[in-house]
Amino acid sequence: MHSGFQKPYDGAISRFFEEAAPEAVREAISGSGKKDILDETYPYDVEMDGDAYDTQMEALQIALMRTQIWVQNTGARVAVVFEGRDAAGKGGTIKRFRENLNPRVARVVALSKPSEVERGQWYFQRYIQHLPTDGQMVFFDRSWYNRGVVEKVFDFCTETQRQQFFNQVNGFEAMVAEDGIHILKIWLNVGRAEQLRRFLKRESDPLKHWKLSSIDVKGLARWDAYSDAIRETLTISHSDRVPWAVIRSDDKKRARLAAIRQVLGALPVDGLDVDSPDPRICGTPAAMGLS
Repeated sequence: MHSGFQKPYDGAISRFFEEAAPEAVREAISGSGKKDILDETYPYDVEMDGDAYDTQMEALQIALMRTQIWVQNTGARVAVVFEGRDAAGKGGTIKRFRENLNPRVARVVALSKPSEVERGQWYFQRYIQHLPTDGQMVFFDRSWYNRGVVEKVFDFCTETQRQQFFNQVNGFEAMVAEDGIHILKIWLNVGRAEQLRRFLKRESDPLKHWKLSSIDVKGLARWDAYSDAIRETLTISHSDRVPWAVIRSDDKKRARLAAIRQVLGALPVDGLDVDSPDPRICGTPAAMGLS
């Protein structure tokens, strides 16, 4: 622990690890090396080699720059929705998308909880104003899918409201796509032990305390409730017109590369030749066991 800093939430994450986490999760974290993959079902034992990652990422950054030029020249509108469990790597992945792009062209939308006025509006209304205009890419760091998962797990919405969301979401996204917006959805999924390991790291690093919230802490004991809500949400909202790409993000490096390849491969950029994402960690909800 860094000197002079207290652990956020009175050390609740460390307490959960020591007192309440499943024994298998504690053993996986305690017995692991820094680069070990904790989930036994993940197709790789250790995280990706850094040099190989850097080489591939550099090539993808150039491809992203070419894509930005295509967006500007054609007036394309691109909306990429990033969802996933807490600490699955959404922010870090979005950062790698945008680090060499013009912020006037590629922007992030990360909305806080709705205001009193917004709570009285149609559920999708506050998101519509953030959709891209001509020549713009927008990355949603969480989105309207809060209603399908987080709001369900914490009883922030009624069952009637959630069912209404499910009744409308595919139609809403179809309308966005029919208007010409390229809408892409990525779900980052992380194993339970890896998620807790990342939370423990954030708790011990004062530069990462801002990444933690009371929802993160309370959610540690609701893994199964999250799993049920995720499976139901992905099953209902995965459509031919606007499908989900699920990416296993236990290795952040592989996940970032897969996410960029998934997005680039879905856009009709002339002359752009990018490898498909690794099928062992990226696929439909059914292929990744989430529907």
